[in-house]
Amino acid sequence: MEQIAFRMQLNDAQSREYRKRHDDIWPELVDLLKQAGVSDYSIFLHEQSNSLFAVLRRTADHTMDTLPLEPIMQNWWAHMADIMKTNDNNEPIVEPLERMFYMA
Repeated sequence: MEQIAFRMQLNDAQSREYRKRHDDIWPELVDLLKQAGVSDYSIFLHEQSNSLFAVLRRTADHTMDTLPLEPIMQNWWAHMADIMKTNDNNEPIVEPLERMFYMA
């Protein structure tokens, strides 16, 4: 299992809505992520900057690179596009984070 982390950006005053939408995450999206090899996925908020910090684990044979082609993923991005910074295709702008320390 590989662990990765990345940062995304919420629009101002959208943290409550972001949490609500994730509390009601679509079961078919969760299934898709699991099928792609994603597990142990957490997203944290830094309130002062509206930054989201995500950490997940993925299998060595993950298929995360194909997720943007999936209609469920595209629909979720469209559902979230009004409350966060996105690319033109509604995909969240993601900044990979470099691991600086790990303790097992």
